[in-house]
Amino acid sequence: MRILCVACDVMARPVYLAAAHSPHVVNVVLEPFGLHVTPKNLREVLQSHIHKADQAGNYDAVVLAYGLCGKAAHGLMAGRIPLVIPRAHDCITLFLGGRTRYNAEFANCPGTNWYVQDFVERGDYETNSLAIGAFTAGDAETLYAVYLEKYGADNATYLMEVMQAWQEHYERAAYIDLGNGNGVKASERARNDAQRRGWRFECLAGDLALIRRLLNATWDADFLILQPGQTVEMTGDGEIFRAV
Repeated sequence: MRILCVACDVMARPVYLAAAHSPHVVNVVLEPFGLHVTPKNLREVLQSHIHKADQAGNYDAVVLAYGLCGKAAHGLMAGRIPLVIPRAHDCITLFLGGRTRYNAEFANCPGTNWYVQDFVERGDYETNSLAIGAFTAGDAETLYAVYLEKYGADNATYLMEVMQAWQEHYERAAYIDLGNGNGVKASERARNDAQRRGWRFECLAGDLALIRRLLNATWDADFLILQPGQTVEMTGDGEIFRAV
């Protein structure tokens, strides 16, 4: 089987590792982190890759190392070959190995700022972290810069206070150790942010099982498999989305 995998670049190391061990031929395309801030734009980028795979004519499936990602997956349409997406709200689910652990961590501490190696190394933001959900600390800083340029400092500060109160509710900085590189820099960033903001720090073991299964084509109930012409529809429940 020949597979096209489209992934966010925060997934670079785990995706390339899984691709290297897959029994199939896997071509990986990375897109920059942050596209999910505008879900419509991310949806268009992903759909364009699906279309290009059709044009190439030599792929058996397109797989996305993405989740719902701020509703970006809602409305995606499979082309001439199957389209496969993990049942995940966001990339944190993929780093933790699946929905069960994601749900447990969210129930245990919904106010968590997440850190992984690839984003800390590749990101351009002052605070390189992943928040559970679709909006991150880095995205907030980017949005503030836009407001600052358009409306001035006072108005920018007010708008951010209204729109982004996440810091008041966060209490944990969690570094996910995926075991596929030297993550000292990311771990230190998480620890330093925790100390500076009065959060507790935790280091959690990552789990690449979901990513491996995605690229090994061992797709079960943890994946949405769309047949040619089907469209992704968000469900708002534990299944996250369905094919219509």
